[in-house]
Amino acid sequence: MILLTGATGTVGGLVARRLRGTTALRLLTRRPDRAADLSGPRVEVCGGDFDDLGSLRSALTGVTSALLVSANPLTHTHDEHFLTAARACGVRQVVKLSALAVTDPDATDLITAWQRRNEQLLTASGLPWTLLRPRAFMSNTLGWAHSVRAEGVVRAAGGSAVNATVDPRDIADVAALTLLEPDAHAGRTYALTGPEAISAADQTRILGELLERPVRFEELTVAEALSRLRVRYPAPIAEALAESAARGRAGAKTQVDPTVAKLLGRPAGSYREWARDHLGAFRDGT
Repeated sequence: MILLTGATGTVGGLVARRLRGTTALRLLTRRPDRAADLSGPRVEVCGGDFDDLGSLRSALTGVTSALLVSANPLTHTHDEHFLTAARACGVRQVVKLSALAVTDPDATDLITAWQRRNEQLLTASGLPWTLLRPRAFMSNTLGWAHSVRAEGVVRAAGGSAVNATVDPRDIADVAALTLLEPDAHAGRTYALTGPEAISAADQTRILGELLERPVRFEELTVAEALSRLRVRYPAPIAEALAESAARGRAGAKTQVDPTVAKLLGRPAGSYREWARDHLGAFRDGT
């Protein structure tokens, strides 16, 4: 039995779809009703919460491998609770979704420090582990969809800064592989990037080419970008995201890693491929 946390999120949902029908799956979510489209043969959806140790123990009973996706940098208990329950239930492998920023000694923001601590909790837990460290998701550009549809504009700071962004589908494929072959990936750490480092301005250009209409990039000041983040996120998270963006503008996120291609036996997906497959989100009237 494989347990997936974050099954209604970006990576967890993709992993669920890849593993559905191939093995017994249990999907842990706070909102089981939101996982209805993930149902299928040998798929069990269970309600639970990282704050509720009892629900975690129930969800992890009988589980051999688990995907751990936690998402709240303002608490330090979620990974602790999950690993405590996993040990108690005899889980034999935990695959942890982390972030590539943890390898950057200059990355000291709240979110990266939280991810580092979570990695340390796992590697010190006594449980067999695999760490997945992706660069920024290509799907983050879905945040531009409204302004592209309504105005033909992308607004962001640091339009010329390049980032080796990764297709979440590649992350999911790697996660599925490691969950299905736990012994082969125990104690391994995987850096996951796309095939090239690309700027927001170039991503905007690609969207315009695929949409066959003008889409322009509009540079925001750092202050303007931070103001927008503060509208969407609690202040500490907004500040952390702004620090991360500053590192990106300084060139800290440019390195391309071959791990995706080596593990999957095919090239990592490009931004153009991702955008083509999600173009409907950016089209007028969608």
